[in-house]
Amino acid sequence: MVWSATTFPPPGSAEEHETFIKLQAKLKSYYQKIAADRNEAHTTIIVPSLSMNEAELRKISGVASYEERLLCLLMLLQRPRTRIVFLSSVQIHPVIVQYYLNFLSGIPYSHAMRRLVLLDAVDASPKPLTQKILERPWLMDRITKAMGDPDRSHMVVFNTSPLERTLAVRLGVPVYGVDPSLLHLGNKSGGRRVFKEADIPLPAGFEDLYSEDEVVEGLDRLWQEESGILRAVVKLNDGFAGAGNALFDYRPLMDYKQAAPNERKTKLAAALHDMRFEADGETWPNFRTQFREMGGVVETFIEGDVKYSPSVQARVNAANQPQVISTHDQILGGSTGQTFLGCRFPARPDYRLQLQEDGRKIAEVLSHKGVLGRFAVDFIVVPTPNGFQRYAIEINMRKGGTTHPFLVMKFLIEGGYDESSGIYISALGEEKYYLATDNIFDKKFPGMGPEDLIDALVYHRIHFHSQLQRGVVFHMIGAMSQHGKLGITCIGNSVEETNQLNRATIEALSKEADPEGRHQRLEFY
Repeated sequence: MVWSATTFPPPGSAEEHETFIKLQAKLKSYYQKIAADRNEAHTTIIVPSLSMNEAELRKISGVASYEERLLCLLMLLQRPRTRIVFLSSVQIHPVIVQYYLNFLSGIPYSHAMRRLVLLDAVDASPKPLTQKILERPWLMDRITKAMGDPDRSHMVVFNTSPLERTLAVRLGVPVYGVDPSLLHLGNKSGGRRVFKEADIPLPAGFEDLYSEDEVVEGLDRLWQEESGILRAVVKLNDGFAGAGNALFDYRPLMDYKQAAPNERKTKLAAALHDMRFEADGETWPNFRTQFREMGGVVETFIEGDVKYSPSVQARVNAANQPQVISTHDQILGGSTGQTFLGCRFPARPDYRLQLQEDGRKIAEVLSHKGVLGRFAVDFIVVPTPNGFQRYAIEINMRKGGTTHPFLVMKFLIEGGYDESSGIYISALGEEKYYLATDNIFDKKFPGMGPEDLIDALVYHRIHFHSQLQRGVVFHMIGAMSQHGKLGITCIGNSVEETNQLNRATIEALSKEADPEGRHQRLEFY
């Protein structure tokens, strides 16, 4: 079929949504066929577009290379009758593609390559990849040709937005992801409503706010109603990786807590300019503009000298079955400690089983509302004399920083997630752990290309070893040369082993940044 804008319903129209719902109805039988027969012929169209607020994405260094995080899905080529069409904004370096294909077990490289089609928009602009695709009828033609039978094809995306719905309709294939009309369930306000429905503890606060006056009113009510409150968090509904958060401090205003309401609110409004913003260079006037556009929440900042930031990853599969996939302890940083830097699998044994149960309840609520696909729920956990107090704080209705590390381990190590212990057990009976991050960074790293990186990791013996089932898997390799930024997943048989692999990786890369340090490796050449 040759693509033509006149053959499809207008984007965002009721007709488009109706067509999308009909396509989505095909997923259940499609899923059942693939699950029953690994030789079932099908095409997976991978569109790793970060279809989110552009202003928020600009706050993330090297964000264009986040598309590479879904390259781990190339390991689906282990199924001998699977074809993959992988889209990207710009061409992915061939060495990076080869790096992932070399992880395939039992499949010759040449066999996998015949079933892989790489297409790109030749567009490095900050627009979402899906928008770039829709703007290029020639690229749409190539996708249609490459995928073959639409009745044997489906899309996998980073997140679904109206753009992905339009692309699915124009390709005539379903997408394994939530209907964009339900995305509100996964923003900060929607998450608070879901937590209440699932009877999960959450911080005191207020959702569905849109104006400065509403922010001030929320801050004032928290100040008056929550005994001992010191700080609050103001969050954009659709912030990404913590970059849409701001920390409000009541302590400099304590003399005004008992003042008249108007005077109190005037002081609170003035103090909005003094908030600590998680994104570098953010200001209240700019933040306020974004808040008016997307809305947000105000909630209590959970205090504690010791606290943890775990998450539970879950999904509603194509058969509408809610499932818990994994738990993690998140590694946070940034100016106020709210930026996602990485994660450890699994979460601490003290609370991981409780998180599993919470995740199951939330997945059940979302499945009843029609949600489909993967999502993660973030928590804050604080030790108490009687155990731990937990607070659910966010639902990420998309693939996130905890998605690809678990997929990598699952693809590389045969085994399964044991819900009774919350640990991944390999087919050899070994417990498996990992530490993952998107934020290996050094100002000395820019200029290191994929060939340099891969040679270095092999030389320093940190590359993942399939027989030992331990080592380091790299992602976002394309960000290294321009941004000096890299992602890693360190897989081992203990927490300490993953920490050791992380330290060894940083040490090896630091040596590479020193001309004298890399001389010995290069001497061979």
